[in-house]
Amino acid sequence: MPEYLAPGVFVEEVSYRAKSIEGVGTSVAGLVGPTRTGPLRGKPELLTSFADFVRIYGDVSDLAFTDGTLLNNTAISAKAFFDGGGTKLFVSRVVSGVNSTNAKGVGSTATFATAIDSNSDVTFTSRFPGKQSNYTLEVHWRDSENLLKIEKTSAPDEGEVVFLEATGLTSAVRTSGISVRVPASRFPMDFRGLVKRSGDHFIIVNNRAQITAGDAATTTGTDMRANGDADGAEGILMSAGLLNSGTSSIAYTRVRAKAPSSGALANGTSAVLNLSAITNISPFTGGASWGTLTTLRGTLDSTGTQFTLNGSGLNVGVVVDLTFPLSALAAVPSSAQAVMIQRNFDLDVYSGGAHGEVIYRYANISTSPTGVRSLPSVLAAVPAKRDDALASPVCCSLAASATGDDVVAALYSLFDPTALTPPPFSVSGPRYLIPLTDGTDGTAPVSVDYGGEVDEVNGNTGFSAFEDIEDIAIVLTPAAASNASAHQGIVVEMQKHCRKMRYRVGIVDARDGMSLSEVRDFRSNFDDSRLALYYPWVVIADPSGVKETIRVPPSGFVAGVYANTDIQRGVHKAPANEPVIGALRFAQDINRFQQELLNPDGINCLRSFPGRGHRVWGGRTLSSDPEWKYVNVRRYFLYLERSIEKSTQWVVFEPNGERLWSNVRTTIEDFLYNEWYNGRLLGPTPKAAYFVRCDRSTMTQNDLDEGRLVCEIGVAPLKPAEFVIFRIGQKTADA
Repeated sequence: MPEYLAPGVFVEEVSYRAKSIEGVGTSVAGLVGPTRTGPLRGKPELLTSFADFVRIYGDVSDLAFTDGTLLNNTAISAKAFFDGGGTKLFVSRVVSGVNSTNAKGVGSTATFATAIDSNSDVTFTSRFPGKQSNYTLEVHWRDSENLLKIEKTSAPDEGEVVFLEATGLTSAVRTSGISVRVPASRFPMDFRGLVKRSGDHFIIVNNRAQITAGDAATTTGTDMRANGDADGAEGILMSAGLLNSGTSSIAYTRVRAKAPSSGALANGTSAVLNLSAITNISPFTGGASWGTLTTLRGTLDSTGTQFTLNGSGLNVGVVVDLTFPLSALAAVPSSAQAVMIQRNFDLDVYSGGAHGEVIYRYANISTSPTGVRSLPSVLAAVPAKRDDALASPVCCSLAASATGDDVVAALYSLFDPTALTPPPFSVSGPRYLIPLTDGTDGTAPVSVDYGGEVDEVNGNTGFSAFEDIEDIAIVLTPAAASNASAHQGIVVEMQKHCRKMRYRVGIVDARDGMSLSEVRDFRSNFDDSRLALYYPWVVIADPSGVKETIRVPPSGFVAGVYANTDIQRGVHKAPANEPVIGALRFAQDINRFQQELLNPDGINCLRSFPGRGHRVWGGRTLSSDPEWKYVNVRRYFLYLERSIEKSTQWVVFEPNGERLWSNVRTTIEDFLYNEWYNGRLLGPTPKAAYFVRCDRSTMTQNDLDEGRLVCEIGVAPLKPAEFVIFRIGQKTADA
């Protein structure tokens, strides 16, 4: 009671109606089995479509276990569940040795795919183990801006390297000492070469020049050094002033990379130089030839004037200076087409090879080892977002000492050389592909893997991963039926889970190709109302497109029938006489006489009927108790029990007296009346359909002293019209 200590008017809110009970959902399924990829531990994520399944657990391709290749029945059954009308699914992935893994999934027989450069500067690792994790990564450089700038100039800057072309040079250009190298008899002459402005002189850079004298003889820079440059000087000196006055034609060409819009260049900026054709400009670059290469990879300096080759991809035997001025490219007009830096990039993840499907894309990654967009940040080992932790397929780590140059060099060492240098006349350009290798599915999981373990530190596995999810009402293990030696043990694990969690039923698959006697023998191992067995397997079109048709376990289809029936009609309706969506036919044709043998044993058959398609033609549990013979009765009572339990938690610690008992009775009666009114209980009146007792007749004084409230509830469930009988006889017409 509130305390009233001062005079005044007080308003209190009270409730005069009983609390309502809300029916719980019954269409949520939990699927346990091996998949191509995905997390192994922790609380599973809710999936609402098959696209969600593929995003986290991989596609429907076969599982390549070391002891044989098997159909991916887990993925196929998930697809069948959603196709059949299911809307909510939880998946717990299992692999052989899953209970020995750590929080990251390391320790099972399934292995991770990796790509590591020779210096271990960059390490790519699949987030989850499995053969699908042998992804192919493709780098798309974002800095696609052409930085190449070619221009003519009349006055080179001090210290600037330009390409000089001059004709008709006279002896007036000679300075002191030049007559030693170029006799007067060779004038007039033509000059082509790299020069650098130094005061009032031009210096021939590294002897990169060609001089054609009046006597038609040609001298290269190397010849000039050999013929008179014994002191190791840089080259011939020419007076800048006299050069302009002592020639009939002169042109200076400046070639450089301009500053990109994304930021200034830094020394060692990764770049690609594209040439229009195979050009031999070796006298001005120092190499014999670049062979057939038209795409050169290397780095730029901060001024954008010097290009340094990385040396990879060069033809065997080619001798080339690794660093040369870009102005040397003016030696062959229009030879240089583009200079593009490689500083930021996008990363596509392909499943099924470089020509497969892009399943994920990372955007705007920097080659810098630090920063918010670095490789370790974007491809984090422990993502900050839950969605990234589930769907991001690859993580990356860098060596502690790795620099930006090291990252670029490591990436180039990881690129597939065949894709990096396409053959001549190829219609596609270079592709920067990084293959991940050594990912495997391990060996086939067994019953102990399906059972799982409770691990509060690393996360639960197998069926134990479902223990923290209250919504699951249906569980299935379709892949278990493909493992003959472990099948029964896995079903036992599912049975234990259903009994432990109390409000769940398990769908059991017969094995493929079982005879009538074999499936009856298998059924005899179980007596439980929370299990339902279905036979035979379903023939469907191969969703992977590899084969025309395949045979798969029925549990995924049946779970879809369960869920769709619950949604469309209600859990009280038997999940039978419903079409099997996606079925082409069944692996075995069951006729009426065969079903007369199987049905009394609780083996639910899938049958095809002319004009009515392929249907679930059975709705029994594996219980020998007549009260729990039917699946819908068992599931309906679980629905009632769970709904009442969940919605009456408010009763705990309330004063245990007549008022509370009355409230409890009213609450439950209102709930059951609604069930009867909607046609889910048998009886012409509410009194015939149910009763609720909660009073002194259900509780002793000892119960009250021990703090127990006892409420007895009886309901009359609707059982399916399994046998429809019409009695027809002759009638004599009345007079």
